[in-house]
Amino acid sequence: MDAKELIRTVARRSGLSRAEAADLTRATLATLADRLSAGEARHLALRVPEPLGESLGARTGSAQKFGLDEFVRRVSAHTGLTVREATDGVRAVLATLREALGDEQFDHVMAQLPGEVRELAELG
Repeated sequence: MDAKELIRTVARRSGLSRAEAADLTRATLATLADRLSAGEARHLALRVPEPLGESLGARTGSAQKFGLDEFVRRVSAHTGLTVREATDGVRAVLATLREALGDEQFDHVMAQLPGEVRELAELG
């Protein structure tokens, strides 16, 4: 799956425009990068379609600890979406990432996240 297809899929799943879905996808990846270890963020950056990997940055240091509410709040603040739209959007991005990465790689990423984020991903 290339970046355009990934964003089209997120737009379809979330009900957002392609431009909104692109912003949402980048914000979700950036928030994931904050929550993942630096090594896992780098590994994920290599697995997502370019140029989306850039959203995961070149962060060093340890992962920040925060739950689903803060995850969604950060995405909402970055995108200007409501909390409801951001929640639905994060779910759409995670479901699409699962398809793009495959179950094994996706589960490896999800293992570093709190259970409530993993549950949201499973609802996608």
